[in-house]
Amino acid sequence: MKHYSVMLKEVIDNLNIKSDGIYVDATLGYAGMSKEILKRLNKNGLLIGIDQDEEARNYSKEVLDKVGSNYQILPINFKDMKEKINELGIEKVDGIIFDLGFSSPQIDDVKRGFSFMSDAPLDMRMNLNNNLTAKEIVNNYREEDLSKYFFMYGEEKLAKIISKGIVSKRKEKRIETTLELVEIIKSSVGANYFYKNHPERKIFQALRILVNDELNILETTLPLAIDLLNEKGRMCVITFHSLEDRIVKNVFKKYSEVDDLIKGLPNIPNEYKPKIKIINKKPIVASEKELAENSRSHSAKLRVIERI
Repeated sequence: MKHYSVMLKEVIDNLNIKSDGIYVDATLGYAGMSKEILKRLNKNGLLIGIDQDEEARNYSKEVLDKVGSNYQILPINFKDMKEKINELGIEKVDGIIFDLGFSSPQIDDVKRGFSFMSDAPLDMRMNLNNNLTAKEIVNNYREEDLSKYFFMYGEEKLAKIISKGIVSKRKEKRIETTLELVEIIKSSVGANYFYKNHPERKIFQALRILVNDELNILETTLPLAIDLLNEKGRMCVITFHSLEDRIVKNVFKKYSEVDDLIKGLPNIPNEYKPKIKIINKKPIVASEKELAENSRSHSAKLRVIERI
């Protein structure tokens, strides 16, 4: 199974790995990052991998077993990671990674329904135990709600027209597969707009975000992850679209600055002092070499912070 970890060297370099530290890969995927962290840990170090996808966990276990045994894999959504890590008797960790793209094998696994290029059931669940699927949304959500989410999460300017087309089509029959949906999008906007602007990419992104509640979970998890870091602990976050990056940027800004209301006070209480410092003011992007090797790297941005 081929999997390319985006900006692997940049993440590992920025983590400042200590051989006896505790590190969390909050988006384990197929263990590309985790394998490199585990290689750098001695027997007193610990890697904790988190993934709600059973297939990814099973694959990662095989990969990590070849490197070492001082790791644990938690079968949870990363929104629960602080609570679950604390339950292991661990209060603080030395580094955390979030790689927010979904992995190539997930896209390549046609039956998961993530890709708009292969025919599959409209699913898009990261966690197959969840009830909400893309099929449920497309067939049952009100036209105005579809339009709102397509515009908000897909930033698609013809969201209203596409939603109208979906609702009209589903009156004839249920929309079951990815390519059925692509065809409806195409007929709604016309071939000229479709081939020039690729609205199917944006609609599929919006559905995936909605099915997995990705943005809300990210926004609530980042502050918890900051609390989990030891002093001088680092967090690396890779985003793949502007909606994710905006959330990461805003959360990091909030926790790295003193509130304007108390900025001028001679003695600022500890709870109002910055919790983090931002390591890279501008996001790190992939090298020319990586861009040539891996098309998924083109939209990737890496932001790094350190706990104060």
